[in-house]
Amino acid sequence: MTIAAVMAGALADSLPVIVASVKAMCDPAFGLHGSTASTGGSAPFIVVNGPVRRRIGMNSTHNVLGNGSRSNATIGRAIRLLVINALGGIPGQLDRSTLGHPGKFTFCIAEDEEESPWTPLATERGVPPDASAVTVLAAESPHQVMNEWTHDPREILQTYAAAIRANMLTYSIWPGNYALVIAPQHRQVIAAAGWSKKDIRDYVFETARVTRREWRTVGKAAIAPRKDEDRVYPALRSPDDLLVVAAGGPAGGFGAIVPPWYGTKALAVTRRVDE
Repeated sequence: MTIAAVMAGALADSLPVIVASVKAMCDPAFGLHGSTASTGGSAPFIVVNGPVRRRIGMNSTHNVLGNGSRSNATIGRAIRLLVINALGGIPGQLDRSTLGHPGKFTFCIAEDEEESPWTPLATERGVPPDASAVTVLAAESPHQVMNEWTHDPREILQTYAAAIRANMLTYSIWPGNYALVIAPQHRQVIAAAGWSKKDIRDYVFETARVTRREWRTVGKAAIAPRKDEDRVYPALRSPDDLLVVAAGGPAGGFGAIVPPWYGTKALAVTRRVDE
């Protein structure tokens, strides 16, 4: 791991985050082999919580899913180099990705705990509030959403749910861990109405659903027999499958969904960072 970190340009202080990410990916629930070898082209999406974020200068605000932070970039890049060099995840060999996505270069962010009105992701998943941790999900590319026309939390979240439904219609039909990356403007609207992360999860769970009839409209009649066209399929097995992450810059009513690779065959895993 040290070699991969050096090759990626990571600072020494980032190594514990890289180690914790690898431990998370080695959990069978993560689906490391399947997500690495799949034609679906997923990448490990890493969310970092706790004091280590600030200590190593991670970005959780402006352009959080883009460039601008050495730590974000090099942690994610070190993980990709490990997948290539330690696992043999070479495109056209073990890595059979048809298209891939830019997250296969690097896909690592920090949660903006300081400006979030909610409990940090890792704390929700059982890590003590004063500890650092990573949550890693085999994920497809992020889908940006925008809604600047309402102050109703339901309408804001309907936009995110619509993006999840679109992913179910055009890509994955299987329920699994979706991540919502919610930037400050949307967070302010949602929190001002008194909504917690649990409220967000409950609402999106009930809203992000599709019917077999809808699958027929996008050319997937084979999975939508007419005898059961109105049967409803949820994007999530339960509200707890939704990962709510506070991150992004303060200007604009934006957010993103990060879809899972392959439903329950690749679940999010959280591991504590040993500092």
